[in-house]
Amino acid sequence: MIMANSSLRKFFIWLYIVLGTAVVFSLMCMNFSLDISLLALPVSLIFSGVIVYYTLALKRRDDIRAIPVIRKMMQYLPYVLLTSFVLRRAGKYGTFYWYDVATVLLWCIAFIGSLVVSYYMNDKRVILLKKEWAALEKKNPQKKLRGGAWVLFEAVDWIDALVQAVFMVLLIQIFIVQLYVIPSESMVPQFLIKDRVIVFKTASGPKFPLSDVGVPCMRDYKRGDIVVFRNPHYSIDRRSEVKTVTSQLVYMLTFMAVNLNKDADGQPKADPLVKRVAGIPGEQLVMQDGTLYARTKSSPDFLPVEKDASFAAWNLNSVDSSEKRGIKTFPLSQAQYDTMLACENERRELSMDNAAAESRSLAEQFSKIVPAKNGRMSSDGISMFEYDLFVNYDAFTQKLMSADGGAWWFEQFMTDWIKDKPAAGTYAGGDVYSDANYRLNVMIKLCLGRIIVHNAELIRNGVSAENRRNDALLYEYMEEAEKLNFYVMILDQRNMPVFPENNTDGSAQYIPENNYFMMGDNRFNSLDMRHSYTQTMTPLTKLDKYSVAYESIMAPQYVNRKYILGTTVFRFWPVNRIGVLKAK
Repeated sequence: MIMANSSLRKFFIWLYIVLGTAVVFSLMCMNFSLDISLLALPVSLIFSGVIVYYTLALKRRDDIRAIPVIRKMMQYLPYVLLTSFVLRRAGKYGTFYWYDVATVLLWCIAFIGSLVVSYYMNDKRVILLKKEWAALEKKNPQKKLRGGAWVLFEAVDWIDALVQAVFMVLLIQIFIVQLYVIPSESMVPQFLIKDRVIVFKTASGPKFPLSDVGVPCMRDYKRGDIVVFRNPHYSIDRRSEVKTVTSQLVYMLTFMAVNLNKDADGQPKADPLVKRVAGIPGEQLVMQDGTLYARTKSSPDFLPVEKDASFAAWNLNSVDSSEKRGIKTFPLSQAQYDTMLACENERRELSMDNAAAESRSLAEQFSKIVPAKNGRMSSDGISMFEYDLFVNYDAFTQKLMSADGGAWWFEQFMTDWIKDKPAAGTYAGGDVYSDANYRLNVMIKLCLGRIIVHNAELIRNGVSAENRRNDALLYEYMEEAEKLNFYVMILDQRNMPVFPENNTDGSAQYIPENNYFMMGDNRFNSLDMRHSYTQTMTPLTKLDKYSVAYESIMAPQYVNRKYILGTTVFRFWPVNRIGVLKAK
C-alpha cells in the first residue's frame, strides 16, 4: 500500500530505524562466555523482538491495540539496551574500544529514534496518522475501568511512572548531574558529614558504564575547585569496576540509601572522594609547617601558594561558632595546636653548630660512664622507631652499657648526621621539607641522648629502677620526648615532601598534563592524595645512617583527569546551608 500521508511515512521510517538499530545493537551484545555477559543478547533481542511483532501487527493488520504496547516499549527501549550494554561488559572479558564506540553510537541512534517515535505515538497524535486507525479508535472506544480493575490499573500506572522516573534519573546522574552525601569531615568547614551536594558531570566527560566511551571532557580544573573523583587507592581493574558500577547503580536507584561499595573487610569504600584541587599540571609542590609551596619550569623557586592558605583548615578551634557546632571531631585541641607551633619554631631556630657540639659531648659523656670496650655493636635487632626508643629507654640504656661496643654505637648514633650538616643559609637535602625532617631527627636524638646519658649515670650510681623513673631531670626530658613524639604522629598530615620527586640527577619533575593533585581542607583529618592507606616504617632523613624512623603514610600521587567525575555546584541539604558552591 502506497502511503499518502507523509507523517505516516516518517513515523514508520523512524520506527524501522529504531528497530533495525536495536536488532543490530542486540547482535553486538552476543557473547559465549559462561558468565553474566551471556544474558546481554537475550535481554535486548527478546525485547526488540516483541516490538517488531507488534509493529508488524500495526503495519499489516492495522491492529491499533499494538499502539499502546509499542509506545510503552519505546519508552523503555533505551534503558533495556543500556542494561544489555552493561551486562555484555560485566563478564570476564571486555570489549575493544572501537567496539564500544560502535555500540554507543547505535544506542544513541536508538535513543533519539525512540523519542521521535514516542512523539508520533502521542495518544491524540497517533490516530491522525492514518484514517483507518482513527475509524477503529472511534469504533472501539476505550472502556472505562471500574472497581478492582481500576485500582489495579492505577497501581500499575504509578509503578510504571516510578520506574521510568528512576531510569531517567539514572541517565541524568550518569551524564548530567549526580547527588552525593558527604561521608566524612575531610572537607570541614566547607562540608559537614551528611551534607548533600549536586555534582555537575557533563563537562567532566562522563562515560558509559564499564567503558571509556562517552562525552569528551570539556574543561580543565583550577586550584580551589572542589571535585568528585575515583579513589586511586583502590584497584581499578575490570573485576573491581564491575562491582563499583553495580554498587553505584544501586546507590543511584535507591536515592543514596543503599551503598554496596564495600572493601574486603565489609566496610564502605571511600570511593568516590570529594576533595579540593591543590596542585595543577606543570607544578612541583612541597608543603612544610602547613604552607604549600609550588614552582614551575618558568618560575624555578618554590613560592608559597597563597590561595591554598585561604581554604586549608589547620585549627578548627578557631572557626566560626556557627560552623563549629556541626563539627564532630576536632583533631587537635588548642593546647595541642600551640604545642605543634612551638615544636616547629624550636626546630626552625635550632642551631646546627650547637646541636653538633652537644651530640659529641653526649657521646663523650656516655663513653666515660661505660667501661672501655673495643668492639663495635651491630644495629641488628635495634628498633629505630622513635616511639620505641623513647618508651624503652631504660632497657636500651642497659643494653648499650653491657654490650661490647655499646659506647661506639651510641657515638655513631649521636654524630653520624654531622657529616652532612648543611652550610649556613642552605637546606639539608636541598629543600625545606628534607631540611625540616633532618632537623627533627637531630632534635629527637638530642632528647634521647640526654635521657640515655642521665639514665646511665643513675644506673652507675646504683639508683633503683623506681627512683630512676621518679627522677626530676629524667621526667623533664621525658616531657620533651612526649612533645616530639606528638609532632611525629602528625608529621604526615602537616607536611609533604617535594612532589613529584626530583629525578635521580636532581632535576625537577612536574605534575603532567591532564593530572591534578587533591587535598581535603581539613588537613589533619583527611586521608587524601598525600597519603597511603598503609603505614611504612620510614627514616626521618636519608642523610643519617642512624636516623630515627616513624610510621609514615606519606605517598603523594596525582589523579588523571579521566577519573574526575565532576565538580560540586550546589548544596541542597541541610536547609540552613543551602547555596551555590564556589571555589575560593
